[in-house]
Amino acid sequence: MRPLKIKDRCTKKKLKKSDEVIRTYDKIQTAYAEILDRDENIKSIQCNVPLEDLDEGEFTTDFLCTKIDGDILVRECVFRKKLSLPRTCKLLDISREYWLKRGVTDWGIVIKKEEKENEEE
Repeated sequence: MRPLKIKDRCTKKKLKKSDEVIRTYDKIQTAYAEILDRDENIKSIQCNVPLEDLDEGEFTTDFLCTKIDGDILVRECVFRKKLSLPRTCKLLDISREYWLKRGVTDWGIVIKKEEKENEEE
C-alpha cells in the first residue's frame, strides 16, 4: 500500500497483461510485476490501484489482477525491515479489510526473498 500521490522516482514499464504503462516505485514492485506478467494464470494486471473512501487518507494497492478463472488477486509489496513497523502493519490491515469487503479473498503480501550469508555451493 502506498500513498496516492508519490513524488519518488518511478520505473515505467509496459507489460503484456496491462492496458497501460505501469509505474513501480521499488525493486520488489518491479520484480513482482514481471513475475505476474509471466504467470499463465493471470489474465490482466493493474498497478497502484486507488482505494476509495478510506478514512485514513488516499492510498493505492500495489497490484490488482484478474486471473484466467475470473477470480481477483491482490498483492502488496513490502520490505522485510518495514514489516515490524506499526504504520506498515496498520496499512496492510486496512488494505486486507478493504478488499475482503469487496469479496476478494486472494490477498497477500510480497516480500523480497532473504539471501543466505556464506551460502555453500
